[in-house]
Amino acid sequence: MSLLSTRLRAFTAALALTSCLATPTSANGATPPPTRRPSSPATDCALPGRTGWTDEGHDTDHTRFQRATGTRRVLMLFVDFPDAKATDSTREYAAQLAPAADWMRTASYGRTRLDLTALHRWVRMPATSDSYGFRRGLTFEAHEKYVRDAITAADPYADFSRYDMVYVVPTKAASAISFSPTYLYDPTTPGVTADGTRIKWAVTFGQDMWHWGPKVADHETGHTFGLPDLYSFTGTTHRYVGGWDVMGNIAGPAPQYLGWHSWKLGWTRDAQVACLAAPGRRTVRLTPVERRDGTKIAVLRTGATTAYVAESRRAQGHDADACSRGVLIYKVDSATRTGEGPVQAMNGHPSAKPRAGCTPLDLAAYRPGQHFTDPDNGARIDVLAGDTAGDAVKLSRS
Repeated sequence: MSLLSTRLRAFTAALALTSCLATPTSANGATPPPTRRPSSPATDCALPGRTGWTDEGHDTDHTRFQRATGTRRVLMLFVDFPDAKATDSTREYAAQLAPAADWMRTASYGRTRLDLTALHRWVRMPATSDSYGFRRGLTFEAHEKYVRDAITAADPYADFSRYDMVYVVPTKAASAISFSPTYLYDPTTPGVTADGTRIKWAVTFGQDMWHWGPKVADHETGHTFGLPDLYSFTGTTHRYVGGWDVMGNIAGPAPQYLGWHSWKLGWTRDAQVACLAAPGRRTVRLTPVERRDGTKIAVLRTGATTAYVAESRRAQGHDADACSRGVLIYKVDSATRTGEGPVQAMNGHPSAKPRAGCTPLDLAAYRPGQHFTDPDNGARIDVLAGDTAGDAVKLSRS
């Protein structure tokens, strides 16, 4: 999994995440009838980013991050080193990552296409593999040098003006290139250029690509769209969202991007978002995020940078191995930094024992008759009903 470099993290604001959440309990009595209230437009629930870098805000700076819709042209380079020379074919490496394109297309409801072009030759890097500093804490400068060296070595064989971003794939012999960070350019520096084009975004894969599989490319490319890491940089790694989004646990059982991310990236339209931005009540029928049509998320805004989101999840599509199904409820804080819990899933079944391959948080989905409350801000989400077509929820804020 990726860690953005030390220099890049310096752009973020060190804001602490505070939350006081009640333990979920089952709803008592009959389900109340829907209460009609004037609905808020979806834009009233769009949160502003407050970290200065990758975050959950909807005001993504597209001079820093690439747009997540349309066709993204990607050049895949294969590199070896004076101390780690490749003896195998580049085609195995390309085949390992190629399924990422289909995965992204499905996850985005067809709105994002990764057009992968492989330069099928080994490009020799000018320095040894262990000289590039690939370890946790990799600096921006060291990472940019690695990208620059790869681009310079490949320049005689490729026209970089034809591509939006670059994947740099090392030989298996280069054990020192261990993990897969994303390169996000710094517009205040000269950066890396080739063929009259600024190289703004790159994923430099490491040996962990053979562990994570092609979804590592979907995770890392998500950073170039402005998405933060949802796993924890400290303590228990997957304590925030478990396996509910590929930006968290890449190998999680339900890796479909959260409905909030789908909205942020432009895959879900404003018309598919139900918003309650002021005190009141609203009943919403949700269709599963694994499907394209219908209302995808119900958002209950609670502050300048905070909201609770409810979405319907089913064991289908990319989530075929989901450990639970129902309504996933999570808190979003667009002022919380990447790796510090900008999204936190609420667990509807905290005492349930997970089966093999699942974690307790993977069982988080709420079922009909359950509700979630946050008494500190008067927020409540009731799950009224659910079937194969989706779920009905009621948002309330006093």
